Amino acid sequence: MDPKATEVSQTFARFKSGLIRNDFDSCNRLLSELKVLLTQFRSLPPLLEATPNAVQELTLAREIYEHAVVLSVKMEDQEAFERDFCQLKPYYTDARDRIPQSPQEYQILGLNLLRLLVQNRIAEFHTELELLSSTALESPCIKHAVELEQSFMEGAYNRVLSARQLVPHETYVYFMDVLAKTVRDEIAGCSEKAYDSLSLNDAKQMLLFSSDKDLLEYINEEHPEWEIKSERVFFQKAKDSASCKEIPSLLLINQTLSYARELERIV
Repeated sequence: MDPKATEVSQTFARFKSGLIRNDFDSCNRLLSELKVLLTQFRSLPPLLEATPNAVQELTLAREIYEHAVVLSVKMEDQEAFERDFCQLKPYYTDARDRIPQSPQEYQILGLNLLRLLVQNRIAEFHTELELLSSTALESPCIKHAVELEQSFMEGAYNRVLSARQLVPHETYVYFMDVLAKTVRDEIAGCSEKAYDSLSLNDAKQMLLFSSDKDLLEYINEEHPEWEIKSERVFFQKAKDSASCKEIPSLLLINQTLSYARELERIV
């Protein structure tokens, strides 16, 4: 094995060991070292030179970036995920004809689709989807993200939340939890506007919780302004708080007319 590749492989082995132990500080340090070491390989994107060890180097680099994406998920760092995925993607596209397909490719692509959905970047979600092959679209990892987006767009929030139990890989759990919170926050916001109060049982069903304990924990953590009295949840304080933040319509109208008069005077 080439000495440079040997050094990268040894460092990568330590990185993987740290990832198993969830030693994130060591992993981040080693990942930085690996990215510097990879700059020595001219066979990697964007150069993609046909060097004698190109296949070995491309395969190794791709696996490193795949593990970097997994690390970002474990750390719940969406910015790192996007950065590492962008570095990984050329290995799935530009280098596709140079090395065998990665067994992790569809898992990672599905994860990225899920991230875009969580971040409400629906246009980018569909752009990425259109770039996938028919074989990729049949993958359970890709199907999971597609079905989730359809349920989300249809407002079938119960299907969105139940999909957490059917994730195709453990790395999907983090984004599913983020999506579940987004869904519940959306339902909670609508509930505040639509009702003065709800029984605990109705609130539990509406927010798709399986127990009163989970509902109460959610209220205490996310909506302490809600009042719980006599087995009911009252939203009046939340409504009063929201109305205080609104811009008075009369003031807005007067300001707009004032701006119009000033513009007319200037012209």
